[in-house]
Amino acid sequence: MASKQISIGIGIPMIVVGAILAVFLAPTQPDLTDTIEFVGSLIGILGVVIFIAGLFARKTPQIAS
Repeated sequence: MASKQISIGIGIPMIVVGAILAVFLAPTQPDLTDTIEFVGSLIGILGVVIFIAGLFARKTPQIAS
């Protein structure tokens, strides 16, 4: 059972923000291009990992007290 909250709420926005950083913001800062591309790609890759983790997340059974 997939966790839509994790996949859609965290994974996809991280992918989008990483792409915006790497593609649009990096060319505007010539001195920091390599650093901005690295940070943007890192955020995007972590977003993909979180998105995939959300697909495999399962709900744990509640313990009766």
